[in-house]
Amino acid sequence: MEIITLERKVLQRNDEIAEDNRKLFKEKSVLVINLLSSPGSGKTSIIEKTLEHYNGKVNISIITGDVQTANDAKRIDKFHVPVVQLITGGACHLDSTMVRNALKKLKLDPTEVLIIENVGNLVCPSSFDLGEDKRVVVFSTTEGTDKPLKYPAMFHKADVVIINKIDLLPYTDFSLNEAKKNVRQLNPKAVIFEISCTTGEGIGAWCEWLLNKAKKSNV
Repeated sequence: MEIITLERKVLQRNDEIAEDNRKLFKEKSVLVINLLSSPGSGKTSIIEKTLEHYNGKVNISIITGDVQTANDAKRIDKFHVPVVQLITGGACHLDSTMVRNALKKLKLDPTEVLIIENVGNLVCPSSFDLGEDKRVVVFSTTEGTDKPLKYPAMFHKADVVIINKIDLLPYTDFSLNEAKKNVRQLNPKAVIFEISCTTGEGIGAWCEWLLNKAKKSNV
């Protein structure tokens, strides 16, 4: 019982700070994306392809989280966009306080879209609101068709589901139809994109959706 009480207090405090973050983002008219997946699904590659697609035409800032190393930030830095690396030192997720601290190093006034690349994990991050507008969950064709059914909480809360690495479909037993059926079973309203960061297929549709949401945030 004491452990449950402690968890509630931690989540309550996280939600309070998340709400403060959300108010700031709304004040600055910034669209905030919480990008989530298990390790290796391709979150950083999706960010790279998104930045490449816009080519500076949209002001995007990045917060990227990892247990160790600043490798992801180094990959993104070549696009010359504002990027802050959060190293959790073992924590399996980002929380609203970490994001609030990262915001001290970012200039939100020119930012139209803020992408928060969460730590690779499909369990812990589902419970922690960061103040985002949209949750985008990524899983790849190499992970198995039943991925959504194994991690229902994460997919149930997703606004968008990206199925990545579709160029590898001929080399796996992954079924796109079955995967989408599993997503719909948990979350009928989720927008689904099928993409490949290798060939670029589907990146345009994803970026069009992102741009449309960013425009609405700036109205």
